[in-house]
Amino acid sequence: MVTELICHHFSFDKMKAIHTEAVKIVRIFSSDYQANAAALDSEMRLSESFDLVGRNVRIDKRRAKLYFVDGFCKDDLMEKIMSYFMKADEKTIKSCKTTREFADTFIPYVETDVVSKTDEFIKAVLSGAVGMIVEGYSEAIVIDARTYPIRSVDEPENDRVLRGPHDGFVETLVFNTALIRRRIRDTRLTMEIHSVGKASKTDVVICFVQGKVNEKQLNALRKKLASIDINSLTMSQQSLIDCLVPKQWLNPFPKVRYTERPDAVAASVLEGSMVVLTDNSPAAMIIPSGIFDFLQDTNDFYMSPVIGSYMRIIRMFIFAMTMLLTPIWLLLIQNPDYIPNWLDFIRIEEPNTVPVVAQLFIVEIVIDAMRLASINTPTSLSSSFGVIGALVLGEFAVSAGWFVAEVVLYMAFVAMTNYTQPSFELGYAFKLMRMMLIGLIALFNLWGFIAGLIIIIVEISTAKTVTGQCYLYPLIPFNGGALMSLLLRKPLSKKNN
Repeated sequence: MVTELICHHFSFDKMKAIHTEAVKIVRIFSSDYQANAAALDSEMRLSESFDLVGRNVRIDKRRAKLYFVDGFCKDDLMEKIMSYFMKADEKTIKSCKTTREFADTFIPYVETDVVSKTDEFIKAVLSGAVGMIVEGYSEAIVIDARTYPIRSVDEPENDRVLRGPHDGFVETLVFNTALIRRRIRDTRLTMEIHSVGKASKTDVVICFVQGKVNEKQLNALRKKLASIDINSLTMSQQSLIDCLVPKQWLNPFPKVRYTERPDAVAASVLEGSMVVLTDNSPAAMIIPSGIFDFLQDTNDFYMSPVIGSYMRIIRMFIFAMTMLLTPIWLLLIQNPDYIPNWLDFIRIEEPNTVPVVAQLFIVEIVIDAMRLASINTPTSLSSSFGVIGALVLGEFAVSAGWFVAEVVLYMAFVAMTNYTQPSFELGYAFKLMRMMLIGLIALFNLWGFIAGLIIIIVEISTAKTVTGQCYLYPLIPFNGGALMSLLLRKPLSKKNN
């Protein structure tokens, strides 16, 4: 009866596919060497992929086979290991009762492991390790002799400092964890690895200090990583953050702070934050991150407390000006009675054929067009392209009477101040809020400006971080000490370390 019900809902082909998948997941190695080799050759599809190599070797009288990805294997290291195989004799091999004993005797390498499941073996090989099966043993050996093509650990271009270290993360995960370990020599520093993606099986590491991290937030992050059901992380950390962040499609404010600096990560981890590192990406994600976290910059900590605090105050002022300068100017232009005598210089004396609102929107779009063009311009020409484009377009637009000089001036200030913080997402969030304010002011005048401010406050106050914390923390819920440490650069002390 049960079989009839199952066959009623599923076709035979579907049942066969499910059964095959289940067998594949739970399959373990057996003592039959020939069967193990045939199964691995079939599952890894060695005949179809030229870069997947299966190398048959002899260890005295026993057969063995090495599996690896061409380009990931350290040739000099494997040559030394092979020399040990050449010296092996059957008597010594027979004395090794288990696969672990064989690996300890004949593989003089630090990073070796013994696995019993084929899926673990295949995953390790595709990650770059060398896999090995030996006749007479019912387990496989994994030799972590991988090497990845890497670039040098140069300072990231979008997060530079005047003083301090000039190294940065790269696309290789183990190098990034080593850069953090170099700065925090504490056994409480934990690098917890996870695998995300059914096809990509991307390595994702949660970095935290045991005893300082919020355990509730840590468990919430673990559950979110475990619940991700996705085929692959095609866009690396951006794909991951799309899976982690609560779905808030109409909220443009970034929920994660990115950095490529090991010193910034080390400082954040010691403060109790969690850092997520993704393989194939040089950017580290600091979790949780609220709006006030973006007020900080690495340069603040390489200056004296007074100068660092001054830089933060200036940055806060610039944040506000970036979002409100052009909307407030437009509001005053539309309502000349609001302009006090000491601000008479902001008036537009000559009327223009193009409305001021249209001018502001056009310049916003032109700035983005120039930014996109500079990204696709060769490095040697990008700087000159931006300067020449801005000068030529701005000068001729004003001379031709299309734009007023004030529009070009204020928009140039806004475009320049977007680079006072390294988060491009926050810059575009301010841009969208600014354009919304301009549109509402053009339609509803003063009431539009008030409505726009209310929308911005609601957007920020209702946003949630990855761990579910309020985006306005430590303002809501209020934490005076944490808020002051974010707004002002405090001197180093026993309590503030």
